[in-house]
Amino acid sequence: MGARRRALAPALAAGAGAAVAARVEALEVFARARRIALYAALPDEVPTRLLFEAVRRHGKSALFPRQAGDRLEFAPVERWEELRPGRYGVLEPPPGAAGDARADLVLVPGVAFDRRGHRLGRGGGAYDRTFAAEVGEDIVLIGVAYELQLVDEVPHGPGDRRLHAVVTERALYPAEAPG
Repeated sequence: MGARRRALAPALAAGAGAAVAARVEALEVFARARRIALYAALPDEVPTRLLFEAVRRHGKSALFPRQAGDRLEFAPVERWEELRPGRYGVLEPPPGAAGDARADLVLVPGVAFDRRGHRLGRGGGAYDRTFAAEVGEDIVLIGVAYELQLVDEVPHGPGDRRLHAVVTERALYPAEAPG
């Protein structure tokens, strides 16, 4: 999956980022949300800078994750330039930014996704632990992916948190009922 994402031409990746941002911005849950958590994409992920700009343009609080033990905490960021390389080289809020803000909508990265709302992350489990099923049931989780990251089935276990939907450059896929 990583090789397929890395093989995308920069213009295609940028176009996918723009399409995903437009789809998210058009969602009712986006309109209702006051605090939106997103992430600074790694080079092989759907670019998220335009999502950040949409969040800020609508006057919403943009929250970014940083590692806090085996979980994530989220801190508000007003300007993209505030982000600093953290663990694993991922851009995150600077150390002095107050953390542990609560989001209404969380945009989640992943390696692969299925239409039942399961995701395969990079293996650390931080998103699943942070949004465990018994915590924050009212928080809407939407995976952000290239269409090529959708697969028939993602391995999952009892500790994995299902997403409400996955958004790609082509469509929004609400999670199907487990079955």
